Amino acid sequence: MYVRNSLLSIFLAAAVAFGASPAGMKAGKAELKSAGPLAFAPDGVLLVADTLAGAIVAIDTEDHAKAAGTNIAVKGLADQLASLTGTRPDQILVNDMAVNPISKNVYLSLSRGKGPDALPAIVKIDRAGKLSLVSLDNVKHSMVRLTDAAEGTDARGNNRRMESITDLAYVDGKVVIAGLSNEEFSSNLRAVPYPFQDSVKGASIEIYHGQHGKFETNSPIRTFVPYKINNESHILAAYTCTPLVKIPVSQLKAGNKVKGTTIAELGNRNRPLDMIVYTKAGKNWLMMANSSRGVMKMPADGLEKYEAITTQTEKQGVPFETLKELTGVQQLDKIDENSALILVSEGGVMDLRTIPLS
Repeated sequence: MYVRNSLLSIFLAAAVAFGASPAGMKAGKAELKSAGPLAFAPDGVLLVADTLAGAIVAIDTEDHAKAAGTNIAVKGLADQLASLTGTRPDQILVNDMAVNPISKNVYLSLSRGKGPDALPAIVKIDRAGKLSLVSLDNVKHSMVRLTDAAEGTDARGNNRRMESITDLAYVDGKVVIAGLSNEEFSSNLRAVPYPFQDSVKGASIEIYHGQHGKFETNSPIRTFVPYKINNESHILAAYTCTPLVKIPVSQLKAGNKVKGTTIAELGNRNRPLDMIVYTKAGKNWLMMANSSRGVMKMPADGLEKYEAITTQTEKQGVPFETLKELTGVQQLDKIDENSALILVSEGGVMDLRTIPLS
């Protein structure tokens, strides 16, 4: 048995080294109606949320060469993206950013243009800062569609489908997908087995929103990170205005109604944009970029000790500090335990910068 398993491990390692695709992938054109949240699955597979289609597309980037982190920097990013995609800088919208954990190359999901006619694109930025357009015409890929993605318009006339997928991550052999469904309790977390087979119905999520002083079931998670608490996989999820909630992954079963535990209220009139977790000097930290409250850093150790917030409050729970030296941060991803990449937009100028993690 040991010899058989060893030979299997050697075979799988060789398959990855020679660019073999994960199970279920076929070569051909990857059709995207939109390009939203991004994440990486094993072996350099890029997960792209197509929010308009209510689908997740897994793309074999063939970007498998292992590399160490480096100081990535790109100035005037919007101008370079516009030149690369044949449009104007004011027509470029960066929807998400993800660092390939193997190669340390960076991937961006874009909208070229504004409104319903915007075209999707995926751009790769290598460790030297060189941009290239990821061709989707003949790539190995697979796709899963969400059977209960949100439809119609909300009270303000916004397309609810655009919030059917707000974030995603690979966790313990599954792709966890946050967003809105067409169920009565529309806030939803789906745990779809990977490699993709069939879509699964998600779990409905209920949380207590301290700012609003009530339980809510229809507000989408804006951003989340997987994190282990007492050796159990959890989702740390942030909502608008800004509750921080922990949700056990084990509860994300089809049709379940799950009550998340609100462990922090971080301030109103704010939208969380991106989060990472990292380890430094033996301590775990959570870093969150926000629309109006800058970049927050908070301890991620001992989260099981915080009692659930169940009464109206403005700020409570996990303490945080605001990193005043970081302004205009729109996207955030970890390169390694020593550094992170930020996308900064200030005064009409968009840059990529590498920052140390401390």
